[in-house]
Amino acid sequence: MESARSFTLAQTNACKACHEDKFKQYEGSVHAALLRDGNPIAPVCADCHAPHAVMPKSARLALKDIPCQKCHNSVFEAYAGSVHGLARNKPEKSNAPICSDCHRAHDVSAASTSEQAKNACQGCHANVLRSHRDWLPNADTHLQVISCPACHSPTAKRRVDLRLFDSVSQQRVREKEGVPQFELRARTADEKGQGLNSLAVQSLLKQFNSDGNENKTTLRGRLEVSDSAEIHRLAPKEKAISDCTVCHSAGGKAFQSVTVSIVGADGRPLRYDAQKDVLNTALSVDSVSGFYAIGSTRIKLLDWLLLLTVLVGVSVPIGHQTLRWLFRRYARTLQEEEAAKRAADNDATDRK
Repeated sequence: MESARSFTLAQTNACKACHEDKFKQYEGSVHAALLRDGNPIAPVCADCHAPHAVMPKSARLALKDIPCQKCHNSVFEAYAGSVHGLARNKPEKSNAPICSDCHRAHDVSAASTSEQAKNACQGCHANVLRSHRDWLPNADTHLQVISCPACHSPTAKRRVDLRLFDSVSQQRVREKEGVPQFELRARTADEKGQGLNSLAVQSLLKQFNSDGNENKTTLRGRLEVSDSAEIHRLAPKEKAISDCTVCHSAGGKAFQSVTVSIVGADGRPLRYDAQKDVLNTALSVDSVSGFYAIGSTRIKLLDWLLLLTVLVGVSVPIGHQTLRWLFRRYARTLQEEEAAKRAADNDATDRK
């Protein structure tokens, strides 16, 4: 063997001989995609399973023995200090989630590219929808467009991710293997290199809707934590954000960072920065239809148009009633003048 790494890769076939089902799951994972791309440290079986001390799935690993931290050290440190990590160290909380409970063990995928993370949260917190409905208006919508860590990692920086979405398949748009388009198209739309503005977002959507795919690709926004480590720094529920004004106020911090994204060919998200104004300018119809937060992503021109519409709607009946009153008054004046004239004529006739 040329190296220890070569030996490790060769031994993977031995694992496959007995664990074909798990190996098939692995082949569809982010880790396998990295390996195919030539990443020299992409994990294979022996990197997570010690070859001579393989433990059963039911074994409870101490935090220091969880293999994910070898590659994801900063993320694991955040997890270790989170409500989940701290609970994991308590014997009575031995079922507290670890990495594989949310990301799965063999078919590992980027949690942000699917509903996997949300489903993992709700898998343990089964009453989450009911408990949020008790105090949160439109709880169903909030849980659909806001990631759990966006509120439960209260000190983290957040962003709005506008995701290219296939309205026919009801799936996120995915980059084709060997045919990179997203970054090229995004850079083409972003002529000045300052981040996608409203016109650039429209141009990007137009490109993805070309070739007979008209109106197939749309935008779906999601409020999420922007740093992968901070996503895992979950706080106790009493410290979660519950103040509506954090998001629903003009200039909210959560809406100062905006990205546009698709799923890469390897399963990881590909993001391109957008200007924050794409959420609230007059040309942001596509962005606003994908993500809208009352009080924060409002479009001032639409506010003025609404005010004008209300004024017109109110002024028409008021104007109509005013004209009727003026006409009646004018008609009454004419009648009084006509009556006075007839009376004067009658007096003149009587005197004759």
